[in-house]
Amino acid sequence: MATQQIDIAQLPIEQLNQLAKQLDQEIELFSSSMNQLKHAQNKFVESQESLNKISPESLSKDILVPLTGSIYVPGQLSDVQNVMVDIGTGYYVDMVSLHVQNVMVDIGTGYYVDMVSLCISCTKCNGGYRDRILCRYVVMEILQYKVQQASLQQAAAANGSTVATR
Repeated sequence: MATQQIDIAQLPIEQLNQLAKQLDQEIELFSSSMNQLKHAQNKFVESQESLNKISPESLSKDILVPLTGSIYVPGQLSDVQNVMVDIGTGYYVDMVSLHVQNVMVDIGTGYYVDMVSLCISCTKCNGGYRDRILCRYVVMEILQYKVQQASLQQAAAANGSTVATR
């Protein structure tokens, strides 16, 4: 699909207003998407930090298991190599881990691939957000200029008609 470029300086005020509203909606969408991506990124980091705290010595130790954000129940770890991680919005991921010389190795989960993919998505989203902000700025500048010119023309027409009726 070929994109067609339009000189926005040639658009009438009504279309510029519509374009500004559309850009506002896109900016809000990008902002919301960036917040969601940052939240997911933080969940990934928190999950990795939590997994790093689990070691073979943690087996059968008493822990508190979160049921909700504020309700916890007592429990014990029965397996330190196979764990389930909450990645948000009701989704869980099975993770298999090994401890080699007290360093956690994440196997077969694609954790780092997912993390890199998430960072790339954040970068793309941020670029789209900046582009929309810049476009909106340009549209608002042109809109302001056109409104100012229209009011000057109306004032000149009003002065001209007043002079003509005298």
